Amino acid sequence: MITLINGTNRKNNKTDVFAVQFYKILQSQTEETVRYLSLDAIAHDWFFPEMYKMEHQASSITKIQDEYILAAQKFFIISPEYNGGLPGALKLFIDAISVRQYKHNFKGKKAALVGIATGRAGNLRGMDQLADILNHMGTILMPQRMPISRIDELLSDEQEIVDEAILQSMKNFAKDFIAF
Repeated sequence: MITLINGTNRKNNKTDVFAVQFYKILQSQTEETVRYLSLDAIAHDWFFPEMYKMEHQASSITKIQDEYILAAQKFFIISPEYNGGLPGALKLFIDAISVRQYKHNFKGKKAALVGIATGRAGNLRGMDQLADILNHMGTILMPQRMPISRIDELLSDEQEIVDEAILQSMKNFAKDFIAF
C-alpha cells in the first residue's frame, strides 16, 4: 500500500490541489492500493502535553496510524513551505505516531518527497529537513525529489493545475516512484 500524505493542516490549502492530482496519477499508474491522508482532514484531538505517553495517546491518532502508516509500504509526502521549512503540523504528526510502534512506522519503508512553494525554491529546505527526519527513522528515500515552485502561476482561477509541463513532470515523478 502507498500512503500519500498532504503535510499541512491548513484548511483550503493549495497543496491539496497537487496532492489530489498526484493521488489520481498514482492510482492510474499502479495496481497497488493508494490511500490519501490529508492532515487538514483529520481530528486534532491528539495534540496536548501528554501525547508523548502511549497510555494517553488519543484513539484518533492510533486509528490513523494503523490505517495509513503501519499498513503502508511506501509513502509519497507532499509538503508546502512554511517559513522556510516544513510545516510544524507534519513534524508534530510524525512525533505523535512515533510514540507507538516506532520501528514499524517508517523503518525500511520507501518514501518520495515533493515540495510545494509560492516562491522559487519549491520547499527545498523543507524537503531536506523532512529527509533528515525520515533518514533518522530508517526510511529509504527516493534519491530524486520534486520541488514545485511558483504554484500560483501553475493554477487557474478555479485552482486547477493548467501547466502541461508540470503535469507531465508529476506523471514522470510518480512513475519513477512506483518503479523505486
